[in-house]
Amino acid sequence: MQQLLTTVLTGVTLGVVYAAFALALVLIWRATRIVNFAQAPMAMITTYIALVLIDAGYSYWLGFAAALLSGLVLGAVVERFVVRFVSGKSEINAVILTLGLFIVLHALAAIVFGSRYRSFPAPFGLRGFQIGDTTIALTGFGVFTVVAVAVVMVGLVLLFRGTDLGLRMRASAFNQEVSRLLGVKVGRMLTLGWALAALVGSLSGLLIAGGGLVHPSYMDGVVVYGFVAAVLGGLDSPVGAVVGGLLLGLSLSLVSGYVGSELVPLAALVILMAVLLLKPGGLFASVRERRV
Repeated sequence: MQQLLTTVLTGVTLGVVYAAFALALVLIWRATRIVNFAQAPMAMITTYIALVLIDAGYSYWLGFAAALLSGLVLGAVVERFVVRFVSGKSEINAVILTLGLFIVLHALAAIVFGSRYRSFPAPFGLRGFQIGDTTIALTGFGVFTVVAVAVVMVGLVLLFRGTDLGLRMRASAFNQEVSRLLGVKVGRMLTLGWALAALVGSLSGLLIAGGGLVHPSYMDGVVVYGFVAAVLGGLDSPVGAVVGGLLLGLSLSLVSGYVGSELVPLAALVILMAVLLLKPGGLFASVRERRV
């Protein structure tokens, strides 16, 4: 029973981490209809910015705020001066471009920050809560991660469902020409979408790094699992991203705990294939494919 409880709590914590990154992918998809594979190294860059400030003697929360702000700016700059040049062309061009950015940002981080492993602090305890003589696998930082992801999820739902800004962002993503005819500043909406997605991605980078080690490749594994979580829940659904992340985290934790950790990547692949075969739009898909 103790092992099952530990495995489930570990899976929940892991799933929330995947959900944080999946939310960034969902946001950029809903705002621009692009899957941004450079989201991970962009988050890694902003995490290093926070680490530089913390190592310089500033508080964790100042570094936290600086990382989020730098993510906002970095997302806007990437869209305005890089992605904008392939706007209106085939979607595959933008995907290839983000893969190129993935490589470039990795190399840039290694040059500027170095390739060695560096410890990243956590604002709350990393020791499990004590209940009697039992220590459960849930930490103060884990609770903070859950709360942060829940707040972001609610914020995104409110943005896209309850505000004119969210409606303009989605309209710009689906049909730029019609949106321009209706008076929507499409360029600004796309830039804002990239900026907000990079901000959420920066948050995921900070949550993943907390209490661990960072290096230029520390986010690479999260790209795969975060993408699977987003597809599992549905790329159009912030709620689906969180549910998908939790389901994926629990599934992989159970596989690791009861079958073998070496089978975790294979389990993620099986889950992805099953979703694509049985429900391609994800569990929370809002639009059904129309067959003629």
